Amino acid sequence: MKLSILGTGKIVHDALDALKEVPDIEITSVFARPKSRAKAEALAKEWNIPQVWTDYAQLLAEDAADFVYVGLVNTVHYEYAKQALEAGKNVIIEKPFAPTYEEVKELIDLAAAKHCMILEAVTLLYLPNFHAMQDALAQLGPIRAVQANYSQYSSRYDKYLAGTVLPAFDPAMAGGALYDINIYNLNLICGLFGVPVSGTYTANRGFNGVDTSGVAVLRYPDFFATAVGAKDSASRGFAVVQGERGWMELEGAPNELPRVTLHADGKDCVVESNRYENRMVSEFQSFAKIFAEGDWEAVRRSNEQSLCVAKQVDELRRSAGLQAVH
Repeated sequence: MKLSILGTGKIVHDALDALKEVPDIEITSVFARPKSRAKAEALAKEWNIPQVWTDYAQLLAEDAADFVYVGLVNTVHYEYAKQALEAGKNVIIEKPFAPTYEEVKELIDLAAAKHCMILEAVTLLYLPNFHAMQDALAQLGPIRAVQANYSQYSSRYDKYLAGTVLPAFDPAMAGGALYDINIYNLNLICGLFGVPVSGTYTANRGFNGVDTSGVAVLRYPDFFATAVGAKDSASRGFAVVQGERGWMELEGAPNELPRVTLHADGKDCVVESNRYENRMVSEFQSFAKIFAEGDWEAVRRSNEQSLCVAKQVDELRRSAGLQAVH
């Protein structure tokens, strides 16, 4: 599988580090806007990437890539993915897929019409420990409560407090805790339990209205789930799933799922099956396999998950009165 990388930010560096472990993926190029060409050239030199593009239309017309990987700021995910699909390229798109459910649905429908694959890069969904959590649910009996917390003091928060608004804290750029960090909790919960009946979001708001932290409460027919995400304070990451016959605990950030312990039938069983230090390796391995095998059922499942979470984010954003992103 041949892949073109869009972007030069931290997530792209993490992705390139992961791709060292995925020989089935060949990187054809890196793209940046003209003003960031020097960054792209430095990245290409560091990672031995053969081509640098600053003209996206030219990339789509001439690059041999099967997929583009959209590792750009949240608010341009939609437009770059749409252009790629219209050019017949498959797309891997970083989370969040797009700022609104309407845009996510449009891109998925366009991909289907073009017979292209579009896959959201939500790391936790491809980790072995996530599949282990899915398998363990039956041992817990009827589920009664779920808690998830991913809180991390942002490296950009001090600048925000000083009045400098970077994209991570700009509501017009799909910044804030819900989109950036709580999205992992929502993917974990929706990945395990599907679409909730309803949801509400209560947020701490910054001076420009952005949600610097917040808690989502999701209601399912027989239980509730809470998802806390913070960029203005830190906590240990965890998730707990409580059932009538036992409980399951994630110790660590929900985007990494480093350690899962099952407490059921009077026993404690530790599940530690993630193989790689870089959390992104498993997802890129999965994407390469999906492409090689033409696994459209896996694409459908990925798209259903993306639609589920996007719909929920829209509802949560509205419930808290957060600014819509256009």
